[in-house]
Amino acid sequence: MANLKEIRNRIASVSSTMQITSAMKMVSAAKLKKAQDAITAMRPYANKLTELLQNLSATLDGDSGSSFATQREVNKVLIVAISSNRGLAGAFNSNIVKECKNLAGETYSGKQVDFFTIGKKANDILSKDLTIVENNNRIYDDLTFENNAEIAQKLMDLFAIGEYDRIVLVYNKFKNAATQIVTTEQFLPIVSTAPKQEASATVADYIFEPSKEKIVEELIPKSLKTQLFKAVRDSVASEHGARMTAMHKATDNATELRDALKLQYNKARQAAITNEILEIVGGAEALAG
Repeated sequence: MANLKEIRNRIASVSSTMQITSAMKMVSAAKLKKAQDAITAMRPYANKLTELLQNLSATLDGDSGSSFATQREVNKVLIVAISSNRGLAGAFNSNIVKECKNLAGETYSGKQVDFFTIGKKANDILSKDLTIVENNNRIYDDLTFENNAEIAQKLMDLFAIGEYDRIVLVYNKFKNAATQIVTTEQFLPIVSTAPKQEASATVADYIFEPSKEKIVEELIPKSLKTQLFKAVRDSVASEHGARMTAMHKATDNATELRDALKLQYNKARQAAITNEILEIVGGAEALAG
């Protein structure tokens, strides 16, 4: 009977876990819808603004270009690792950590590599053996463009004063609820895309007022802030998708384990009853003999 009691306790424990994971799945699904709508609406604007400014920056003379487009020899690199504050999201955070360590150990081997973390999970792991210059966990408490712009401004200031020669974003790009793509994206300096020969006539048709240089100088900071905000929103949508998928799998696994335990319990109970019947029959035959 002690064995039956142990199995009953396990069934109760698994059932409780299944209820929790099922509830977390539904919460993540509700949050995912809102986050997905936000990044879907923002992505075309952010991509077009970035593309426009890259094309414009490529046509500027070296002296008249923005300081944020200045190409320097890469000796000091700052990697912005965008993760989440909470776990239970499958490989969502571990993929970011893996990519960051790969960049530090291989891509930028021999360089000074520091980290700026957004989210608690990446900070907790990377801080054990790598240099973290700053960590920001509170942005997720109130995810607005203004709060995000403060972080972007810090990054721009660090690049402008020459503290770092390159700043790179590492985040999960949202594709769908089941798929998140680990993305490494250069934040600074701005990657200038030289106009193609066939597109040069189109670029020349732009009319600038007051001037091309003035427009670029004013729009580049806004574009960089938008780029970072898009990366954070991508990460948020990816987090909810990853957690929903992870909790869905956990719920399915818990259901299978509960069913297996119930079957085991029924078999053990049947065996115990059979043994009792045999003992009674055996005792009755002994008395009769």
